[in-house]
Amino acid sequence: MSTIGSWLSRLFTRLTQSLDQKTGWDRFPLLIGLMVLLGLRIVLRARNLYDTTGVKVSSKDRPLPGEQGACYITARTADGAYNDLAHPTMGSVGTRFGRNVPLQHAYPDEATVLTPNPRAVSLELLTRDTFQPVTILNMLAAAWVQFMVHDWFSHGKNQKENPWAIPLAEDDPWPEHPMHILRTRSDPTRTPDTSDTDLPPTYLNTATHWWDASQIYGSDEATLAQVRSGVDGKLAIGPDGLLPLDPTLGVDITGVNGNWWIGLSMLHTLFTLEHNVICDRLHEAYPDWSDDELFDHARLVNAALLAKIHTINWTPAILDHPTMQVAMNGNWWGLAGEWIYKHFGRISGSEVISGIPGSATDHFGVPYAMTEEFVSVYRMHPLLPDEFVFRSVTNDRVLLERTLSEVADSHAREVAKLVSMTDLFYSFGTSNPGAITLHNYPRNLQRRVEPDGSIIDLATTEILRDRERGVPRYNEFRRLVHRRPLPGFEELTTNTTWVEELRRIYNDDIEQVDLMIGLYAEFEGPHLPKGFGFSDTAFRIFILMASRRLNSDRFFTTDYNPTVYSRVGFDWVVQNDMTTVLLRHFPALQPMLSAVKNPFAPWPKAKAG
Repeated sequence: MSTIGSWLSRLFTRLTQSLDQKTGWDRFPLLIGLMVLLGLRIVLRARNLYDTTGVKVSSKDRPLPGEQGACYITARTADGAYNDLAHPTMGSVGTRFGRNVPLQHAYPDEATVLTPNPRAVSLELLTRDTFQPVTILNMLAAAWVQFMVHDWFSHGKNQKENPWAIPLAEDDPWPEHPMHILRTRSDPTRTPDTSDTDLPPTYLNTATHWWDASQIYGSDEATLAQVRSGVDGKLAIGPDGLLPLDPTLGVDITGVNGNWWIGLSMLHTLFTLEHNVICDRLHEAYPDWSDDELFDHARLVNAALLAKIHTINWTPAILDHPTMQVAMNGNWWGLAGEWIYKHFGRISGSEVISGIPGSATDHFGVPYAMTEEFVSVYRMHPLLPDEFVFRSVTNDRVLLERTLSEVADSHAREVAKLVSMTDLFYSFGTSNPGAITLHNYPRNLQRRVEPDGSIIDLATTEILRDRERGVPRYNEFRRLVHRRPLPGFEELTTNTTWVEELRRIYNDDIEQVDLMIGLYAEFEGPHLPKGFGFSDTAFRIFILMASRRLNSDRFFTTDYNPTVYSRVGFDWVVQNDMTTVLLRHFPALQPMLSAVKNPFAPWPKAKAG
């Protein structure tokens, strides 16, 4: 954990914290609001990054001359190693999740892990009665969340030993009583002779922690080899424009294909096509480059483009507040703005003035890692509807109607064969996802049949996971991210029915409220910032981690330049965004995209023919 520096910095952060707690950052004019957000980020960087490795990096961990050839110096590795050349394992596969709360607050309370009953929380507070849409977004925003999550983190397969046993009511229709939920896979690096016996439970990330598009390319050499074509740096794709099919699972072959559905298939296909077009442009400019050179550079470009889209397109769409529009563009371009950057490049070494990309790498005193709290605030399954309608981009005619289960797993390929990619993107662009709020969890996911035939209630599982992993409950979480705790349920939500439900489920004790439930309840709370698609409390982790994913990665900082990316590759990142990517591959979407400022906002529908 780093510390806040000079007396002037301490004065600034105390002032901004006070303004946020008394008034709310979102209620100030633009300039003051930006200053408050900057102060909050400084505090979070100093007080909400915690290392769980418990081991100092030694000199023998440094890369040896010639190790993995020289390619790791200027290219991303399959497993995420060598991003930090002094600490080569940082952020790589099989390293621990960090924490955003002090470690003494990250111990699970074994006595209350099942209190209140997580199945009761699922059924009585999360079950979707009527679909509640979020009208500021289109369905591409929902698909994008999972597409990104698969890049950042996975706890891997759960362990079969000693599962959790959830008591069920006699009239609960669940097929087995009690409900059994497998525990999160334990950390095999924790042994009695290690020096971390004083740490809370830790878990390993089976994906790379970096923002490196590993959901497309994989996190190991075997997957990387499987997705590559071996020709001109390109990824494998069929003559029908679809990804190769895994004959065993019936889903697309790509870097990560778990929890598959049609939204993921669309985005994986789109950015596989984008990778290959980048390869064509690089090959044109650098005809002597090998297959590996083309691939490595195209991956750098594609991953940076994904990070840029998330920063300047997706986040401002789901957090549609005027201050956030400036803040997120400032993260990428700096407060000097896009026009200055494109005409003059970086005019300052400061990330505030000229953006994080191209600034100095900074871990803020703590080795980079995804965190358990970051995993928790990204629990956004209410975005998914239970029913889908696919329409024609030509005349808005209905082509197909399916339930969520009928577009998931192997059924995704069935849909992709019946509806063109252009029509799929049009359908997603013109429909709304669900609001991230109580009583709006997809019914299908409360009784999801997995490909192996097992049945899970994902809502119950998500409540249990936060408790199991020692993520603080809602009010304690607020304290630890420097927000005022709520004295009662009425301050959490203005929905009086929900207030009574929360009182009953949580025994009239707001300190028992689970983090996910509190975050969802805020959606109809008295203090939700205007235009926000999710909780302001969850936003505190976004302030910290959205920037950190860029700050810590040398391919977004010191090595984000034309020398490493190539002049052509670097310019590709600068000039493109989600709109240009969509139009490059599906030009028939032009009438819709030309009518919206943000490609994740709802598109106008085609005129009926």
